[in-house]
Amino acid sequence: MSKEVFDTIPENIQLLLKERGLSDLRPSQEKSIKKGLFKNNHNQVVCTPTGSGKTLVAELGMLDCILNKKKRVVYIVPLKALASEKYREFKDQYSKMFNIRIAIGELQTERYSYDYDLLLVTAEKFDSLIRHNKEVLDNLGLVIADEIHLLNDDKRGPTLEILLSIFKTKYPRIRIIGLSATIGNAKEIAKWLRADLVEDEWRPVELQQHVLLGDEMIRYK
Repeated sequence: MSKEVFDTIPENIQLLLKERGLSDLRPSQEKSIKKGLFKNNHNQVVCTPTGSGKTLVAELGMLDCILNKKKRVVYIVPLKALASEKYREFKDQYSKMFNIRIAIGELQTERYSYDYDLLLVTAEKFDSLIRHNKEVLDNLGLVIADEIHLLNDDKRGPTLEILLSIFKTKYPRIRIIGLSATIGNAKEIAKWLRADLVEDEWRPVELQQHVLLGDEMIRYK
C-alpha cells in the first residue's frame, strides 16, 4: 500500500487498522479509497473475486460513517445465517465502540431494531421495518448491500431492488455500497445506482481450470 493512499485514511481508522495488524491493503481497497471512499459521498459498486477484500472496503466505509460522520449504517445480507455471522464478527470487533444490532425476525431482537449504530438485516426484514416505522431511517448515512448480484434472483431480487430504488430516489443523501464477486453486469448496476465502479482481478489464490481426460487431469488455464 502506498503511503499516499494510506494518508487519505482518517487517522482514527488508520489506528484501528494498525491494531489489527493490517499494514497493507489489497488492490480493490486501494482503488476504492482512490475513488473517494473517505472523501465524497458517492455510491460505490465493488466487484472483485472472492477473498479479494470487498468486505473490508465496506467496513472502512462503515467505520468512517459511524465514527467520523456520526451517522448510522445498515448492512443488508441475503441470508439470516450470514447476518448472524456478520453480527458476531462485528460484535467481537466493535461492540465497545458503538451499538451493533441484528434484526432477522426473532422476537427478542425486535425491540433493539431502532437503537443502533450498525444494523444487520436481510432485505426482507429491512423492508418490513421501514414499512412499519420510518424511524429506522433516522440519521442513516450508509446502506451496504452484500451480494448485490442477487438483484437478479427470482426470490430475493425484487425486494432488494425495491429497497435500493427507494434509497436512490427518495433518500439520495444515503450512500450505497454494493458488494459482489459474481456480478455479470457490474457497469449497468453501477450506472443504475449512479455509483463509482471498483473492479479488480486480483485474488489471494490463483484460479486454475483443469479438464479431466480419461484418468489424467490436464490444466486448461
